[in-house]
Amino acid sequence: MYPYQRVFVIVIDSFGIGAMADAGQYGDQGADTLGHIGEKVGLGLPNLRRLGLDLLHPFPGGKSPQHPIGFRMALEEASTGKDTMTGHWEMMGLHITQPFLTFTDTGFPPELIRQLEEQTGRKVIGNKSASGTEILEELGEEEISQGHLIVYTSADSVLQICGNEETMGLETLYRYCEIARELTMREDWRVGRVIARPYVGKKRGEFRRTSNRHDYALKPYGKTALDALKAQGLDTISVGKIYDIFDGEGLTESNKSKSSVHGMEQTLEIASRDFTGLCFVNLVDFDALWGHRRDPAGYAAELERFDQALGRLLPVLGPKDLLMITADHGNDPTFRGTDHTRERVPLLMYSPWMEKEGRQGSLGTGESFALIGATIGENFGIQMPEGTIGRSILGEIGWREE
Repeated sequence: MYPYQRVFVIVIDSFGIGAMADAGQYGDQGADTLGHIGEKVGLGLPNLRRLGLDLLHPFPGGKSPQHPIGFRMALEEASTGKDTMTGHWEMMGLHITQPFLTFTDTGFPPELIRQLEEQTGRKVIGNKSASGTEILEELGEEEISQGHLIVYTSADSVLQICGNEETMGLETLYRYCEIARELTMREDWRVGRVIARPYVGKKRGEFRRTSNRHDYALKPYGKTALDALKAQGLDTISVGKIYDIFDGEGLTESNKSKSSVHGMEQTLEIASRDFTGLCFVNLVDFDALWGHRRDPAGYAAELERFDQALGRLLPVLGPKDLLMITADHGNDPTFRGTDHTRERVPLLMYSPWMEKEGRQGSLGTGESFALIGATIGENFGIQMPEGTIGRSILGEIGWREE
């Protein structure tokens, strides 16, 4: 019925391939996630190289293939911003012109903190931009012993609340986050996400965050390609934090991941099923564990693990499957600060019929991440929602005629 019955979109969270022309407006001139990791550590990535990644952006550490497979292009971000929600929402057709609020330099306003304390009955400590692991080392013992509440932010548009699973309990932590989400719906406090950050341990050196994180995101301001696919009765399956990013809108199934490795295992399981529609995957560890912590060696190791899993996924795809590998922003682990970086991202596209027929090549640079959603929309014959952006490249990559 459709050119491709199944489309897999895998987002390597924060995998930029060089600064955009407007990066200077964000303080990100010179950022290059892929290039700088390659220079620092070296990257093999034989499967990503087969898909033409090093033809988009050369990087040291491995051998370029003589015969690349599939189609490739670089994507520019049309929206204003460089955060996770902006990147993903744009992929599905939304154009963000007003960046989400951040409180990186100032912490949250006193009035917001006062109301949060009143409604939770706990004194707020922290209220600054910090690494999640560092703030636990600094304040975890105080939160446990005094019954206080660790609230912090980052370079993202987020309000994060820590809670010890053994002393506070998950349900209590989630309830506090629901209170914070309601408070931050006010326009001048409106962050993109409130995030519950549960942890275990009793003292410094033993604290460990768990996989029971939960994000309370704003709903997309308009209908997306996901809504259109679902309305047509197609499967829209999410893996990782896609559910949180879209607050469940337009999804028919959600799979929570414990890690990026686990996310690829889930994707492999989904690839063994017979479904018609989209499998939308976010692999967050690249960003959360390595980019923000400025750890190029950790980032490189995560990329190698992904590449190995990709080597298992490619052989199980059929001629009616389309794989699209991309990213939502950059996060150069060699760059100053701990923020995301305004970068172009890769779009690698593969179907086994392309390899069989020797169809491959570069499609240049795309003007928006929304090419992804528009291409998926045309493939399934849907009318994209009013107000969305993006043009389809389905005709450029083609498909195998039955």
